Amino acid sequence: MNRLLRIEEACKILAIPIQTGYALAREKILPVVRVGRNIRIDPDKLKEWIDQGGKGFAGGWKKEKEDTA
Repeated sequence: MNRLLRIEEACKILAIPIQTGYALAREKILPVVRVGRNIRIDPDKLKEWIDQGGKGFAGGWKKEKEDTA
């Protein structure tokens, strides 16, 4: 089993500010695991997310936006 990453570690890998990482987690864009109030990220899922172009997985971590047209 892989060691889960802290949000700070994932943000360093992604080269983004920590505040952005928390925002992506809050919007369910990043593939996070919640351990109580703590946010952790599976490194394999993070790599898969990056390989997918940083987009939410179908039916998964990214909420579908409603069509406003």
